[in-house]
Amino acid sequence: MALAYATTLRNARLDAINTAANAGAGAALLRIYDGTRPATGGTATTLLAELTFSDPAFGAAGSGIITAAAITQDASANATGTATWFRVVDSSATFVMDGNVGTSGSDLNMTTTSIVATQPVSCSSFVITEGNP
Repeated sequence: MALAYATTLRNARLDAINTAANAGAGAALLRIYDGTRPATGGTATTLLAELTFSDPAFGAAGSGIITAAAITQDASANATGTATWFRVVDSSATFVMDGNVGTSGSDLNMTTTSIVATQPVSCSSFVITEGNP
């Protein structure tokens, strides 16, 4: 059986993600990569696109959920490839979190995982849920 947490604890854990993402002098970044996701915080594969969070990146947690503020698209993707994982870093490029990318059932769901160099890449919403079973 999975652990279940009090809402105040769930929100505190999410607020810690927001605090980490907002460290540094500017906005956090959402980096999208291809290839095999490395060990947590490990060496990245090919960077396909880099989107910019608003500053601050997320609103305050409520009911075990944080929602990103507007995310600025990458107007010109860095490389062509299939998006398989993402990394959030603060404005100083300090690791915050990694997650999987897919078209459904992933940590970050995109309309398509096919990214083409020089084409725009956008993210319409990014929500993290610290859920109980």
